[in-house]
Amino acid sequence: MNRQKLESALKKAGLKRNDIVLLHSSLLSLGEFEGGPDDVIDAFLRVLGPKGTLVVPVFGALGILTETVKKRKSAVVSTAPVGTLAAIGGKAKEICADHWECETAHGEGTPYLKIADLGGYVCLLGVDQDRNTTLHSIEALLKLPYLSDTTATVTPKKGKPKTKTWKYYPGPHRDFIGLDKLFREAGIMRTSSVGNAVVRLIKAREMIDLGLELGKKDPAFVLCDNPRCADCVKQRAAIFSDRIANHESFRLSASSRLAGYYVPEIIDKLKAVGIHAVELDYVQGLSAVTLPAEKLAAVCSELTAAGIEISALRVPVIPSDTDKMLSAVKGAGIERLILPLPRYPETLEKISDAGLRFSLVNTQETTVDLNRLLMPIRKKHSCCTTFNPVNFVRANEHPFLYSWHVGRFIKCIGQLDLVDAKWDMTPTPLAGGNAEIKELISIIRCHHYKGWFTLGGGAPYPGTLKDAVNNFTNLLDNI
Repeated sequence: MNRQKLESALKKAGLKRNDIVLLHSSLLSLGEFEGGPDDVIDAFLRVLGPKGTLVVPVFGALGILTETVKKRKSAVVSTAPVGTLAAIGGKAKEICADHWECETAHGEGTPYLKIADLGGYVCLLGVDQDRNTTLHSIEALLKLPYLSDTTATVTPKKGKPKTKTWKYYPGPHRDFIGLDKLFREAGIMRTSSVGNAVVRLIKAREMIDLGLELGKKDPAFVLCDNPRCADCVKQRAAIFSDRIANHESFRLSASSRLAGYYVPEIIDKLKAVGIHAVELDYVQGLSAVTLPAEKLAAVCSELTAAGIEISALRVPVIPSDTDKMLSAVKGAGIERLILPLPRYPETLEKISDAGLRFSLVNTQETTVDLNRLLMPIRKKHSCCTTFNPVNFVRANEHPFLYSWHVGRFIKCIGQLDLVDAKWDMTPTPLAGGNAEIKELISIIRCHHYKGWFTLGGGAPYPGTLKDAVNNFTNLLDNI
């Protein structure tokens, strides 16, 4: 392979005079090449002609070909210290101008978008899609929630050094190589061989448009499915967290029993799925309300220090010594209790006097009995209801078709327990039993509900927290 043969191969691959091309490359991939890196660059420039433009990334140690372009006297280097590019040719100055002033390193107004808008190409010479930096442009345009800010010092040509922050900056691992098949099937990428190297030539604008279409349908479209890839697990969690926080009105928590056994495990499992609130029901196999005061306080302190909000403490049975319970709860900083209907009115008086909020949950009552028992309580206390559909199944009722409508819970609901079971109380995945949970979720979302949805609240879930989140996400996607 020599310069003349490389020129011929590049033309055959689809490059032509006056084209603009962003090159990602590996010199070694060409095999034996007569001449050095300068001959490779000259081959590209001769094919493109004086009005064409060759662009390469120079934001790190990206190979000898990129350094060769950068060191040429005719090269123009973009001014941003992140996502930096170097260019030679007729559009070099236009492409590289004002890069540092853009809001992002790869998005709107950057050289990457200018190349696309000018009808340019991305060329992958002996490298795969993992080196295709323009794919980060798609992420930035979509403002994907797992992206972060990055700050660096920039020195404008006319001015003093200044510190600037660029938004929507890419981080760790992506599964960009998984897009290769999609680009081929969409007909936007030509593939050929140059020496020993595979050459991929992609129209930048068509690639960006396809990526935007894919990303709008699935924000995780460039993330891998490997459960052991910590980077993609974390980024998927960020997507789910953003969906709940910014695209839903309800708040989401998970029961500590579903999340894990020990507190560190609970924290890790919650963060891995993008949930930032926990309902304390069981810790280390014990009902949280039975923990000694100092232990309960330590549990709450560890959770809050990790950024996990405590949505409530679930009390399965109100202890006879309510003063002791309330002292421990207040000492731990817990603000809300989920209680069964109390036998004694003074219990709620004490809770109210302690400045705590409480929500009353159905346990084994029918809807008619529950309403009758709740009526005098609601007249005296400002409290909401936790709707547990599994317990209405236990009472031999249809939770949505009967309990929800007869009880008119929309007026007082503060929490929906996201659980399901068959008539014989066998736990099932959500929408796999008789709790009519899909219908309940749907109707409650219609009312711009601002209360809690709690995965695993008040009943066991037959799987892991990750299973429950995937189950819940699938329901949301199909409502």
